[in-house]
Amino acid sequence: MIVVDTNVIHYCWVRGQRTEVAQAVRRRDPDWHAPILWRSELRNVLTAYLRRELLSRDQIVGILNAADQALAGSEHIIADELVFDVVAGSALTAYDAEFVALAGALSVSLVTADKAVLRAFPNRALTMEAFVSR
Repeated sequence: MIVVDTNVIHYCWVRGQRTEVAQAVRRRDPDWHAPILWRSELRNVLTAYLRRELLSRDQIVGILNAADQALAGSEHIIADELVFDVVAGSALTAYDAEFVALAGALSVSLVTADKAVLRAFPNRALTMEAFVSR
């Protein structure tokens, strides 16, 4: 079991330069967990693809459905206290803090591509590449 952030989810289901490594993370550990916030964040990322006409609405709905199925039963609401414990000890946004707090609550690693998270929590967060090579 691992916590993944929206970057990893995005890279896994939207074809691009990081897709291969994100899918390698999924093969290594398919038990992905995330705060329910991932849905809104992914919708926001995909909105940019739609507006730039890089993906069609149907493609976006397909991506969202695939990610929804993969994370079904693995979404979490994080207690405010846990989020603000992370915020108080770092310069992270509350959004990023949700992922760190969830990883801490589950006592698992957070796999991320977010440099600020990686710098702030080197004992909890690791890159996709580091996770795959463990």
